[in-house]
Amino acid sequence: MRRPPVDFSDPGFLADPYPELARLRQRAAVSFDPGSGRWLAASHAAVGAVLRDRRLGRFWRDREPAEVYAAFNLLHREQMMENEPPVHTRLRSLVAKAFGRGHVERLGTAVAAEAAALLAAAGDEFDVLADFAEPLAVTVIAELLGVPRADRHRLRPWSAAIVRMYEMTRTPEIEAAALAACGEFAGYLRDLAEVRVAEPGEDLISHLVAVRDGSDRLSGDELVASAILLLNAGHEASVNGLGNGVVALLRHPGELARVRADRALIPAAVEEMLRYDSPSQLFVRTAAADVEIEGVTVPAGAEVATLLGAANRDPAVFADPDGFDAGRDPNPHLSFGAGLHFCLGAPLARVELRTALAALLDRAPRLALAAEPVRGPGFVLRGFDSVRVSVR
Repeated sequence: MRRPPVDFSDPGFLADPYPELARLRQRAAVSFDPGSGRWLAASHAAVGAVLRDRRLGRFWRDREPAEVYAAFNLLHREQMMENEPPVHTRLRSLVAKAFGRGHVERLGTAVAAEAAALLAAAGDEFDVLADFAEPLAVTVIAELLGVPRADRHRLRPWSAAIVRMYEMTRTPEIEAAALAACGEFAGYLRDLAEVRVAEPGEDLISHLVAVRDGSDRLSGDELVASAILLLNAGHEASVNGLGNGVVALLRHPGELARVRADRALIPAAVEEMLRYDSPSQLFVRTAAADVEIEGVTVPAGAEVATLLGAANRDPAVFADPDGFDAGRDPNPHLSFGAGLHFCLGAPLARVELRTALAALLDRAPRLALAAEPVRGPGFVLRGFDSVRVSVR
């Protein structure tokens, strides 16, 4: 049996995948992984080609047995990320119309106020994730969707349970928790949408209920699936992007000092946070036909896993790729994807991360790690379980 090019379950790999990803990229831009049965795209050029080639797409197939995975299948079958044109075009157009109605601008002030309030209450030592990033992300998504304050504590557990289904390895307990969360979350949003039909507001759910393209509109299932996609994708990217980025900055004190001295570097620093230790490490595409990628033919029906962390540290594109450069320009990282499925919520995620970083710099002129950060167990969604810092 051929040795797998990467052991995605190895604890050493999960702690720091970048040396192994670099070796994989050096051996081949595209290689086959017999362990997962997928092709692995590791170079920046290969990953970009896979994400942009329309012969490589997202073609949802319900998980079996259908009666067990019904709630999970429903949330994915009816969302844009799991479909190709013309279904993707229709769904993305309707959601983009609702999402584009000033929501990013509307939320900017709320994000800044919530970030300042959370840090003011955090004390001299706190967990960047539990005390800051997670409640900030919940507030942003709840304000976006129009979730009442009394219900907001339910969003993070639902999201965290569902996204663990995307990992390369998972237990029956993880699957059971995810399926329960899918059903509960979908039911909650259906009820909220019914309320917004009678009592519309300026939130995204109200706009998704009302949005039309001629006589076309989102069905109830499509609305729920679209809202949950935006929450899960945006929430996890923001929380893990900030946690990973803060650790990266604290481990590069010279770059942290650069950003402190020149706040105009904050947008570039956020992009470097996303590149250096991407919160999303893997997107999968399926070949609708034989496709040649960097000289390798991927056969029709095969799956290709794009390794974003490997692409984002490709020395063919990034000078000193394993270094952290807060002013890196250009920075063509692929952390939000590329092509047709480029993240619709990227502008909101960037506003949230920039605002959070600015608030941290304001609150903590002597920010430092108070303990060794505790890395989470996942690879596909990469982040920490705890990042304790001191501001004294």
